[in-house]
Amino acid sequence: MPHEIIPEGLWTGDYYNEGTGKSDIFDKLKEECGVFGVFGHPDAASLSYYGLHALQHRGEESAGICVADGREFRYHRGMGLVKEVFDKERLESLKGGMSIGHVRYSTSGDSRITNAQPLVFKYREGNLAIATNGNIVNEPKLRHELENAGSIFQTTSDTEVIAHLIARSPKDFVEAAKDALRRLVGGFAFLLMTNDKLLVASDPNGLRPITMGRLGDAYIFTSETCALEVIGAEAVRDIAPGELLVLDANGLHVDRYTEPARKALCAMEYIYFSRPDSDLNGSNLHSARKRMGSRMALESFVDADVVTGVPDSSISAAIGYAEQTGIPYELGLIKNKYTGRTFIQPSQELREQGVKMKLSAVRRVVEGKRVVMIDDSIVRGTTSRRIVNLLRDAGASEVHVRITSPPFKNPCFYGIDTPDRRELIASAKSIEEIRQEINADSLSFLSTEGLIAAIGGCDENSPKGGLCLACFDNDYPTQIDFDGEEKMGCSC
Repeated sequence: MPHEIIPEGLWTGDYYNEGTGKSDIFDKLKEECGVFGVFGHPDAASLSYYGLHALQHRGEESAGICVADGREFRYHRGMGLVKEVFDKERLESLKGGMSIGHVRYSTSGDSRITNAQPLVFKYREGNLAIATNGNIVNEPKLRHELENAGSIFQTTSDTEVIAHLIARSPKDFVEAAKDALRRLVGGFAFLLMTNDKLLVASDPNGLRPITMGRLGDAYIFTSETCALEVIGAEAVRDIAPGELLVLDANGLHVDRYTEPARKALCAMEYIYFSRPDSDLNGSNLHSARKRMGSRMALESFVDADVVTGVPDSSISAAIGYAEQTGIPYELGLIKNKYTGRTFIQPSQELREQGVKMKLSAVRRVVEGKRVVMIDDSIVRGTTSRRIVNLLRDAGASEVHVRITSPPFKNPCFYGIDTPDRRELIASAKSIEEIRQEINADSLSFLSTEGLIAAIGGCDENSPKGGLCLACFDNDYPTQIDFDGEEKMGCSC
């Protein structure tokens, strides 16, 4: 079987947690995945552990680390948070100077241990491990083609496709990886590792972020710069669209597998996904979100007594709105951080009240006050309605909702878990109809122009500031098969 690849063990994991985000009462967009790689450090596994912990917000379903010492792989992955999957003993068993790690939130891929990453395989060239953030849009066609040619898939993850493409190529590993990457359509950041090489690749549009850092003589690769800060590494630069970095005994070799296409970094990284202490394209996320709030105030001022942000991602924007208007910023909403993961599946009656388990209104702050509630997006509208009613129940006399992004009208195909277009409230209702639906006194969204101006620094020479705004304007940077619109989100 010269072309077949076999996963090196189907992990059973320590346990399976049914509350890894699938039953969240909020209709917020789900984070994608996070990747972290280390080359040339004797304690690569521990660095990966701390890096993945910093990226935990990008995926709470599973975590994994694979380490290479030049001769063999050692790896572990499991369902749950990083701190639940790894302990001191487990980390000490992962010896080697090169590693790739992954935290996962699945959307189109099944929630099972065999889909947890890094995926590890044996093929004719030896060991191969892969970790991905993003989504391969043409995966169904590639999978069908490969299965017809004899490939046997062991997972439902779209990441496995690139392993089969590499395994079937007669070329050496690097050239085979280039050919495989050229066949992929979508948004992705790849870490591919053999016993003695680490490859790092970004999609031709740069839809999914990945950054290179340095820690002494070691190279670090991460989905967000906040993970570099945690381990004391220095950010060097972002990986360019279509770029391929090869690291081996000869050091770092900068190559590319294709020419860059239209620059289109996901705007939701700025609006919602990335941590506020991360930087993207030289722009700090906290500062960018403050500018979004400030721009929102300029576009849609409303006289009020207090400004509050929906925690956690909207707090920076709320501060910006308050500073621009002079209206005091207050902690009118408090998030309970200890209810996100639970085995209990609430009844419909309890689910309707469930928002109070995660979010509380501070009565002494909002009672009798006209409140401006800042949030980053409205997806289905159910969460916004619950939070508005929460503020009203706490005595707010008025609740004015300001959203620091344009109306979310279209599904994402590049690694964000989004509902069917028919479930996106802004795709079917006007702003006034949405206002009535969420029971707000007024409602405004940030304009597309305002969003681009507020983000700034991405790529002023590219269309739309070098951003992907497809979820707002339906202009997808890659070819999309809309007949398969059910293939949304991230199965990495």
